[in-house]
Amino acid sequence: MSKRILIVDDAAFMRMMIKDILTKNGYEVVGEAADGIQAVDKYNELRPDLVTMDITMPEMDGIAALKAIKGTDPNAVVIMCSAMGQQAMVIDAIQAGAKDFIVKPFQADRVIEAIQKALG
Repeated sequence: MSKRILIVDDAAFMRMMIKDILTKNGYEVVGEAADGIQAVDKYNELRPDLVTMDITMPEMDGIAALKAIKGTDPNAVVIMCSAMGQQAMVIDAIQAGAKDFIVKPFQADRVIEAIQKALG
């Protein structure tokens, strides 16, 4: 069975890019969210195997959403997505429980490698 993934990013074209990479590599994208609040709701509703989470978003940022998801499911697997130059935020995210991070602009092989590693 293919792994179920939730994509969280406030930019629709970024969600589309990740979705394209994932579906071409046999993953099932079960949902998308545009901010942290939606991400937490969708996670609780869908219980995906993995979440790709943007850090910088309106309403609730990715780190707050990560903490909220980890609060309801300590076993949640979350990979953070960040633009260059957000190293401090990435460290915060890893300390909050993120499994890995991928840097924008996305490179397909790096995305797949991070997901395979995170899912073990």
